[in-house]
Amino acid sequence: MHNLKLIIKREYLARVRNKTFVVMTFLSPLILVGMIMLITYLTTLNNSGEKTVGIYDESGIFATSFKNTEEINYTDLSALPFEIAQEKAQKENFYGLLYVPKDVVTSMDAGEIKFFSKETPGFTFLENIERKISEKLTNIKLANSGVDLNQLESAETNVNLDLQNYSGVHTSRISSYVKMFFGGAAGYLLMMFIIIYGNMVMRSVIEEKTNRIVEIIISSVKPIHLMWGKILGTSFAGITQFIIWLILGGVLLLVVSSVVGIDVSAMETPQKQAMEQMSQNEMQQLIFDIASLPILKLILFFLIYFIGGYFLYSAIYAAIGAAVDNETDTQQFMLPIILPLMLGIYVGFFSVIENPHGSISTIFSMIPLTSPIVMLMRIPFGVPWWELLISVIILVTTIWGVAWIASKIYRIGILMYGKKPSYKELYKWLKY
Repeated sequence: MHNLKLIIKREYLARVRNKTFVVMTFLSPLILVGMIMLITYLTTLNNSGEKTVGIYDESGIFATSFKNTEEINYTDLSALPFEIAQEKAQKENFYGLLYVPKDVVTSMDAGEIKFFSKETPGFTFLENIERKISEKLTNIKLANSGVDLNQLESAETNVNLDLQNYSGVHTSRISSYVKMFFGGAAGYLLMMFIIIYGNMVMRSVIEEKTNRIVEIIISSVKPIHLMWGKILGTSFAGITQFIIWLILGGVLLLVVSSVVGIDVSAMETPQKQAMEQMSQNEMQQLIFDIASLPILKLILFFLIYFIGGYFLYSAIYAAIGAAVDNETDTQQFMLPIILPLMLGIYVGFFSVIENPHGSISTIFSMIPLTSPIVMLMRIPFGVPWWELLISVIILVTTIWGVAWIASKIYRIGILMYGKKPSYKELYKWLKY
C-alpha cells in the first residue's frame, strides 16, 4: 500500500509539472472563452443589421398585415409597376420582395405568392411570413363561407392539462426538457472525461515502457499497484485540471464580457426567444421543476458512476498501453472502448429521453460498459433504488473483474517489446 501511495504521488506530480499540462491548463480556458466571445460577437453582428422587405400586394389586403419591427422594416411598393418595384428592391439591396397576386383571394392558391431575394432567406423569417399569410387567407375563406369570425374567436378554448403524478405532485411538459438537459450533460461530461484522461493513462504507460523506465520500477512494485497508481494519479491530475478550468473559465468570461462590453445573455438564439415567449406560470413551473429534481441523488450517483465508469475504462486503457509499443498500434484496440461509449450516448438520447423506463433504457443502464452514461441520463426521470443498487453492484463487480484481466495483460505486456500483439495472444497472457 505504501508503494501505491508513492506511485500515485509520483504520477500526479509528473502530470501537473509537465509543461504541456501546465500550458493547456491555463490556455484552454482562454481559448474557450475567446471562442464564446467570438461566437457571441459574430451572432450579434449578424443580427444587428435592419432588414428591409418590399411588399408588392396586388390584392390590397396583405400590405397592412406586416408590422415593422426592430429587425425588419416592411416597405409597400404596390403603387409602382412590378418590374420597377423588383428593380428597386434589387438595386437598394432589399432583403427580399414579397409578391401577392391580385386573384389570390378568389383562387385561394397560395402557391402563386412568391418571395424574390438575392440569397436564401432565414427559416424563421419565412415561417413568420407564411404564418401571417395563412392566417389571413383562412379568415377570408371563413368569412366568405358565412362564418362569423368574432364568434369563432370567442368560441376558441385553450386547454392546458394539469399534469400530476399519483401522489398529487404537479409536473409539466417542460420538466422533460429539464431532466433531459441535466441527464444529457452528466452523461456527455463523463464520456469526454473518460476519453481525455483515459488516453492520458495509456500514453503514460506507453511512454514508460518505451523509455525502459518500467523495467526498473517493476523490480520493486507489483504490476497491479503500478497500474492503479497510474490510474489514480492521472485521475487526480485530471480533477485538478478540471477544477482550474471551471474557476478560471468563469472568471475570464465575467471579466472579458464586462471589459469588452459583449453581453452573452443578450445573444439572440431560438432557445432564448422560446424562453421569452414563456408565460409567467410556465416560468414558475420551470423553476419548480428544477427545484423538484432529486439533487442529492443526482450528486451522489453522479460521483459513483463518474468514478466507477472512469476506473472501468481506465483499466482497459492501461492494459492497451501495456500491450503495445507505440500509440499507433493502439488503433486496433480502440473500438472496444469507443463503441460502448458511443452506444451509451445514442441509447441515452434516442431511448432514455423518449421512454426512460422502457426495457431498452433499463437494460443498458444495467450493462456496466454503458450504465455510467445511460443511468446518469435516467436518474433525473426517477429510478427506483433497487435498480440503482443492482446497477452499482454489477458495475463494481465488473470493475474488479476488468482490473484483474487488465492486471494480467499489464503484468506480461509491460515487459514485451518489438511485437504488436493480437487478440489471440492477449487471451494467452490471461492464462499465465
